[in-house]
Amino acid sequence: MAHLYEATVEWEAEDLEAFAAKRYSRAHRWRFDGGTVVPASSSPLVVRPPFSDPAGVDPEEALVASLASCHMLFFLDLASRAGLVIKSYRDQAQGEMGTVAGGKTAMIKTVLRPEVVFAGEADSAKVAEAHHRAHELCYIANSVNFPVMVEPKEAAQ
Repeated sequence: MAHLYEATVEWEAEDLEAFAAKRYSRAHRWRFDGGTVVPASSSPLVVRPPFSDPAGVDPEEALVASLASCHMLFFLDLASRAGLVIKSYRDQAQGEMGTVAGGKTAMIKTVLRPEVVFAGEADSAKVAEAHHRAHELCYIANSVNFPVMVEPKEAAQ
């Protein structure tokens, strides 16, 4: 059974002459079902401000966030089924761009660094298994062609 996911991306020229001169803003909007609107832009590492908006989410950040979010959602489900009680979850994930075959620029790896705070004792074997299974099940990680590493920080209470 296929599931369809949609997003609407909107951009509008503020100044047609600036556009023709390639001096236009890359700031735009992402619209999602339910009404959420996210300010987006090219990365300021790719297109310098003021032609990018550093406050907007760029596609590269969104990809890293999608991987981290997908892993977290599967981990939370698996941990709850294993009887682990979680107080909080935080992941400072990082993606690395580089050059791949043919000289193309691409995401070459992503590292997830989940830090989980448990209520009470947490069985380290159950935690490790939940992270392992979450990584195997994550739809987004299964969809990319670069390594996604999971390096959990030591469990806290």
